[in-house]
Amino acid sequence: MKFVSFITGLLSLAALSSAAPGYGQGGGHDAEAAASKQIDRLQKQYQKYIRDTIKTRQTGCTSKNILRRREWGSLSKADRRSYIDAVYCLYHNQSFVTPLSEIPGVRNRYDDFVGGHLQLTPFVHADGLFLPFHRFYVHLYETALRTECGYRGAQPYWDWTLSYTDPAQSTVFDGSPWSLGSNGVFVPGRSPITVAGAGFTRTFPPATGGGCVYSGPFTPDKFQLHLGPIAFEPAGPQGGLGYNPRCLSRDLSPDFASGGTRPTNVTRLLACEDLACVNVRFDDPVGGVHGYGHFLVGGIQLDVFASPSDPVFWLHHAQIDRLWTIWQNLGRPEEQRTQQVWGTQTAANTPPSDNVTLDTLVPFGRLSPSKPVRELVSTVDGPFCYIYE
Repeated sequence: MKFVSFITGLLSLAALSSAAPGYGQGGGHDAEAAASKQIDRLQKQYQKYIRDTIKTRQTGCTSKNILRRREWGSLSKADRRSYIDAVYCLYHNQSFVTPLSEIPGVRNRYDDFVGGHLQLTPFVHADGLFLPFHRFYVHLYETALRTECGYRGAQPYWDWTLSYTDPAQSTVFDGSPWSLGSNGVFVPGRSPITVAGAGFTRTFPPATGGGCVYSGPFTPDKFQLHLGPIAFEPAGPQGGLGYNPRCLSRDLSPDFASGGTRPTNVTRLLACEDLACVNVRFDDPVGGVHGYGHFLVGGIQLDVFASPSDPVFWLHHAQIDRLWTIWQNLGRPEEQRTQQVWGTQTAANTPPSDNVTLDTLVPFGRLSPSKPVRELVSTVDGPFCYIYE
């Protein structure tokens, strides 16, 4: 099976990378342990800054109403189950807002969010809108869980650095009722998947699964994918927009986990001095934490268009937002990192487009009216009020 995807636009950012030799290869155990401690220190530094400044903000975000986004494994079983039940709620809610004339395969509110990503992928990846778009996109999903499904918590995140040697050991994938399922069943004899285009070719070897997920909350009898694929060949019906019910599959890859989700991958990103470096290191083909977080899961996560079909998407992108948030709040005051923008309005500036400014409008399709970038750059201003713990 061949894979030709818009994700090659992300991979073409390699030409912009100035990463140090060996980036993505990681260090030894001592180096990774030191990096983990450094990440903890930087998160505490960021949290202190938010606590010290929130009293002076005029946005209505206070220490009393701020949402606290926590790592999945740190949640109680009851809290994890509450989140899973809210996902079920969206999945069973047939009051979707996407017109079937636009995306014929939509069947529920969960599909609204997948469909929005299908439509907007070419405009909000590998460009200057990537980070602000996904910040508000996850916020919209979190808000739907809370306002439409009675969820009382915040969106959790998945810290993949905690299980970079073997993602199957993560509480996200342990297959228990309090996880997001497991690896897919192992399917032998599969061919490698090739990503090609934009001057870059990469082969994805088969990993440890490849089949349907049969453990945990999202088994075929409880949860199915309806849309896509778009990036795989052959695509789903009607170019991936038609109704295409099938199981959730995964193919967990320890190789991609150890290649791109080590603590040292994160500390290199957090050491960036400007937003250009941050964006490049998120999607560097050699160890970029955003791409590798998708790659290590496999299955629909390799389809940049339809990747929100897997509920793990939301935890992964909360982690991406967490890292951007920490970086934004670590700079010197004169750097004004929350006001920094980067890049153009099209992927790898193809076709050529204007540079992103704070006034650039970010599209959200049927999910929400467009928002200017300036409203999406702070997690405690604009429409947001949350902190990562």
